[in-house]
Amino acid sequence: MLARAAVARAVRAWFEQEGFCEVETAVLQVSPGNETHLHAPRTELVRSDGTRSARYLRTSPEFACKKLLAAGEAKIFEFARVFRDRERGDLHLPEFTMLEWYRANTTYETIMADTVTVIGQAARATGIGQFAFRGRTADPLAEPERLSVAAAFGRFAGLDLLATLVSGEGDRAALALAARDKVRISDDDTWSDIFSKVLVEHVEPRLGQGRLTLLCEYPAPEAALARAKPSDPRVAERFEVYACGVELANGFGELTDAVEQRRRFGLAMDEKERRYGERYPLDEDFLAAVAAMPEASGVALGFDRLVMLASGATKIDQVVWTPPAGDT
Repeated sequence: MLARAAVARAVRAWFEQEGFCEVETAVLQVSPGNETHLHAPRTELVRSDGTRSARYLRTSPEFACKKLLAAGEAKIFEFARVFRDRERGDLHLPEFTMLEWYRANTTYETIMADTVTVIGQAARATGIGQFAFRGRTADPLAEPERLSVAAAFGRFAGLDLLATLVSGEGDRAALALAARDKVRISDDDTWSDIFSKVLVEHVEPRLGQGRLTLLCEYPAPEAALARAKPSDPRVAERFEVYACGVELANGFGELTDAVEQRRRFGLAMDEKERRYGERYPLDEDFLAAVAAMPEASGVALGFDRLVMLASGATKIDQVVWTPPAGDT
């Protein structure tokens, strides 16, 4: 816990030095996020007249932070308490701290560099020489490896990922054929399901070995809230950072096309309803903010995971002040 406090102090000092403003956004949201496989606790607000409104505990402060960008904030960060249902393990908590920050009028290359710097600040704050997890090690201060998703799939799984894309959409049959000897494929698996299986089983365990890995240029079907790369619309300005096979951060060159964002959300919620029998509402204020916000880049970093690696802990429970209520 002393390491956690030291890392928080060091990171806050760096953001202050860079001219960021620390913000605090609301936990209760109209929509917790519109990703297929993210699940949020639901509650109700009861008004003084007895009427009720559904609300969700956020899975990320992203929607609220982008509303602030649209309102004119230029450099913001937040240590945000966030919530995820259906997640628990050595690397997962149902309630955890997400460190998010955004820069207006800045490329995602800058945010990638920020992320490497923040991880280095954490390592220096604790004095740890290298990160270690489940037999893997990484020097957080070494020059990171940069690898596109397509290159990683080629190197670690022997797959030509971009050959399975047609007009920006995933060709399920092509990827299923290419991956048939790599992962177990079910009849109802989508292109994205097969992509995720290959990523988890063959790619992620090989990332962040010896040094950090910046995994970038995600294929268009996995763009989430990122914009397409202008020079190659088959891929998006999305990156993730890994150390010792552990995903630490997920960042975007932010999408500012509200029509496209609405389309993506609709597809994701259709798939969530098909798979899980539920869908989350769209936050219309957020979509209006997407249309109004300047070009920007941002990243979400799992603060508890970072502290775990920077302190030498072996599981995430060891770096939070109180474990999840009711855990045994």
